[in-house]
Amino acid sequence: MLYKKQTSKSIERAFEDVQASVKGHGFGMLHYYDFRKTLADKGFDLPNECLVLEVCNPRQAAEVLGMDMSVNMALPCRISIYEDHGKTYIGMVPPTDQLSLVSDDARIAEAARVVEHTMREIIDSAA
Repeated sequence: MLYKKQTSKSIERAFEDVQASVKGHGFGMLHYYDFRKTLADKGFDLPNECLVLEVCNPRQAAEVLGMDMSVNMALPCRISIYEDHGKTYIGMVPPTDQLSLVSDDARIAEAARVVEHTMREIIDSAA
């Protein structure tokens, strides 16, 4: 399942607002990818803007990695800001869905629910 919100904001404004919301919710942005630029640099045209932010709450990441190191394959969380059919969206693949593929530990599932709640708040407040 995807969680996404349409916004009337430009990609640039949505990117700024997501960054502020990430910080305001105690997360940090580790990196971001500009898929349109990256593909253009490789000779491929992507007609729509697409930014993907890697975000993380260090305390929560350390907690779940301490329980099960294989969870690293589903970290960090990602938030996408993209254009589709002339509209701008902010979205994610919910952490509960991702982490359930890696671990069936109930403690990790609970941590994923907490992170997902915050990630939804980040997206909602930025949209």
